[in-house]
Amino acid sequence: MADDREAALAKLDKEEPPAQVRAWADPVVFWAGVVVSLAHIYFNTLSTVSDLWTAALHFGMFGFLCALLYPMARSRNRAVARAVGLLDIAIALLVAWTAIHLIAGEVALYDRGIRFNALDWAASIIAIVLAVEFTRRTTGWIIPTLILLSLSYVVWWGKYVDGVFHFPGLTFETALFRSYFSGDGMFGEIARISYAYVFMFILFGAFLTRSGAGDFIMNMARCAAGKMTGGPGLVAVIGSAMMGTISGSAVANVVGTGVITIPLMKRAGFPSHFAAAVESSASTGGQIMPPIMGAGAFVMASYTQIPYVHIILVSALPAIMYFLSVGYWVRMEAIRVGIFGRDDPDAPSFRQVMREGGHNLIPIALLVGLLIWGFTPTYAAGLSILAVVGTSWLSKKPMGPRAIAEALAKGARNMVPTAVLLVAVGLVVNVLGTTGIGNTFSLMISRWAGDSLLVTIVMVSGAAVILGMGLPTTAAYIVLGTLSAPALYSLIIQTELVQVLASGQVPDMVKAVLMLAAPDKAALIGQPMSAADARALLALIPPDMSSMVTEQMLGASLRLDALLSAHMIIFWLAQFSNLTPPVCLAVYAACAIAESPPWKTGVMAVHVAMGFFIIPLMFAYTPFLSSDPAEAFKIFFFGVGGMYCVVAAIRGYMETRIGWLMRGLLFANGWVLLWPLDSTWEFVALAVFVALLVWNVRISRREARARAASPPLPA
Repeated sequence: MADDREAALAKLDKEEPPAQVRAWADPVVFWAGVVVSLAHIYFNTLSTVSDLWTAALHFGMFGFLCALLYPMARSRNRAVARAVGLLDIAIALLVAWTAIHLIAGEVALYDRGIRFNALDWAASIIAIVLAVEFTRRTTGWIIPTLILLSLSYVVWWGKYVDGVFHFPGLTFETALFRSYFSGDGMFGEIARISYAYVFMFILFGAFLTRSGAGDFIMNMARCAAGKMTGGPGLVAVIGSAMMGTISGSAVANVVGTGVITIPLMKRAGFPSHFAAAVESSASTGGQIMPPIMGAGAFVMASYTQIPYVHIILVSALPAIMYFLSVGYWVRMEAIRVGIFGRDDPDAPSFRQVMREGGHNLIPIALLVGLLIWGFTPTYAAGLSILAVVGTSWLSKKPMGPRAIAEALAKGARNMVPTAVLLVAVGLVVNVLGTTGIGNTFSLMISRWAGDSLLVTIVMVSGAAVILGMGLPTTAAYIVLGTLSAPALYSLIIQTELVQVLASGQVPDMVKAVLMLAAPDKAALIGQPMSAADARALLALIPPDMSSMVTEQMLGASLRLDALLSAHMIIFWLAQFSNLTPPVCLAVYAACAIAESPPWKTGVMAVHVAMGFFIIPLMFAYTPFLSSDPAEAFKIFFFGVGGMYCVVAAIRGYMETRIGWLMRGLLFANGWVLLWPLDSTWEFVALAVFVALLVWNVRISRREARARAASPPLPA
């Protein structure tokens, strides 16, 4: 297995080279990465430095690494390459100076009455320009273009726009101050999330990887699914789900697990484009798998003020349902091409895997336990890192000083693209907050959608796909969350209010308000009514009374669930950017390993990952993210069967091939199980599903006996 990994990684590096460290910069980057990681551990444990100063140092350190890791340009000409290298050294020193200047010059700036001197002008402009440049190097031109449009809007062309997007403008000095010196711009809340939460979890993942947890996870997956029908594909699904708990990056997940699972799937008989689609879909799902759900989960916790541990707890069942849906595709494709259960001769035994690598479960269990017990994510990640080092001494390769230094350097290097991205995105978020565009856009979405929650979700889905073609998932979530989460939240709340009012269970205080607002409909109030009547009655409530009515009719828990659902819908839809052609980074990484055509693979990945569209609808229309575990498990129980029905209807297979009539029946039955209907309908649909599955299993067994009895074809 190790040989397969090394060969595949070498091939991948040759075809799709990552950011290469120039030879002279290799030791500099290594030891700088060690220092950066140690500095951030200090920032998050013992430091009393202000958040603004820490964020500035965070940007200065990772900007320094970015300048050396990601050259401004590439050239085969030695003289040009040397000149670019010298320029990058100058840029690395310059970005470090901008951070030092903010710390050294902040007090003097306030003493002058927030009037810039020459160094303030230079440092703020250089910091913004370098944030744009570093983001261009690591993610492309989309984010830099958004930053430039946003900043020019507030200082120049916003005053020339008519209508709701008119903005009188800020002076250039004020815009620079808010972007650089204040806690609202590039060194604001998102930068704090980056240096505190995101970095510590990425460092934790780097330590786990260095300790050998990646091989342990893949061996566990092979033990669990290696002998099942479609076993190699199920290994990819299980391995990517488990790897997602320590990775939080779709592309890293593809490279880490795909070098093993894709060759396994191809050798078993899966088409190359399907193998790549499964791996990219499963690896993208790693970003929704607790406890490390990528940087977006930490941003969500900050935006919603919902504890991070609550977010990961309610995310577990939806994530499992998603991976089950991918597993359904694998099983049905295996049945279609005739890949039935077979032994994996290279797979180790479960006892051997646990004996050699079971200690890797201790840090992960400790992390989850500390989060559940109420410790902060930063504290939990720090202790879990120490646990990785400690438990490695239970293995044959304990982590000594050199291995610890390598893990520190790897964590810093892995963080570079995310760090510069989150700092730069803060500039866009600052503009959205300053100008109020976010609220305006939310109102426009509601108006365009005609106050329809379903139409709004479809519109947000389209926006997520379009933005995802050029933005990383975290940036896509931040932009979409700022612009459309208020509209989604409002419409989800509206849907809940309609249901409560239609049921007739209205508090007395709300009855009084409704009677004053609509005295001609007093007879309806407090009685069961149609959804249309309830919606019309709610529309008559005065705007200044709407918040009070919402608080009285919906408890704090329901409102919290609605807020989380709105953000989780956007978070899930933003993940789809890794799979949607023409720009689909996870698919491209998988294609390089599988040698499959990108477009064909991307289209198949969209089908395999359809849970990214279906499950967000469940967030909107069912209490799937409810604080009530019993309610969430009930939805999960029916939803698992519903997802199987929908996948079977689309693919045309259950345990054997099915006809069009059966496919239509399964599709309708699946949506009954997924959609919020009366429990009677759900149990009837579940009974129909079980009956159809049993009947199909009997047919498949009859076909298997017929194949076994038929004489083999001549060679």
